[in-house]
Amino acid sequence: MERAQNSRSSVSQTIRTRIEWSGERLWRFSDFPNAPMAAVAQALSRLARDGTLQRLSKGVYYRARSTALGPSRPDPVSIRQLAADRATMFPAGIAAANLLGFTTQAAGRSEVATTAGSLPRKLAGKDTVIHTRRPEAWRRLSSHDAALLDFLRDGGRTSELSEKDTIRRTLRLLKEPGRYERLVRVASTEPPRVRALLGAIGEEIGKSPATLRRLRASLNPLSRFDFGALAALRSAHHWQAKERRVLRH
Repeated sequence: MERAQNSRSSVSQTIRTRIEWSGERLWRFSDFPNAPMAAVAQALSRLARDGTLQRLSKGVYYRARSTALGPSRPDPVSIRQLAADRATMFPAGIAAANLLGFTTQAAGRSEVATTAGSLPRKLAGKDTVIHTRRPEAWRRLSSHDAALLDFLRDGGRTSELSEKDTIRRTLRLLKEPGRYERLVRVASTEPPRVRALLGAIGEEIGKSPATLRRLRASLNPLSRFDFGALAALRSAHHWQAKERRVLRH
């Protein structure tokens, strides 16, 4: 018993010394691979309680440095990278539209989508808009592919291009080699509106009848879908798009 206590005390002292000598930085359990996990957790927790460290989220701590304006704050880029290491994240909303070339607008607040059920707010950023529980199938997608799915989910409404140019760019993106097929492979986990949009787009760019039949079979024939800014697709009506309202003056 005494030997175990001495061992834990030794680990704790080693961790404290290393942290105090290393200056400002983030710390995680994995930074101490040669020490028992329980002892590391206990040591970091104790250092947070005495003010040596700041606990950001479970297993993530920050060692600040003194500045003229008070204690330093964690580097936002490093924090965002930590969040990305914990859960797959993708650009969403305006950020997705910007990545894809539909807008040059920069969102006032960062917006991301993630396959996780939640993200620690301190890691993602307090002002970040987080869309959680995206399908696990998104893990197989690149940022650009996932951004395009997000764009379709929103009916292209984040585009600042004209309706005609929004459709033209959407078709061009989905004509890129392999992209349409990659999105169709995860389409079964998407809302019916996205599957209908993929069907209308696929028909317009000449995708295989077999692929289009599978997408068609996945839709309730009595449903109608809001295609948003993509409602002027030539095949929209064939894919159960809602009738567009004509404004009368």
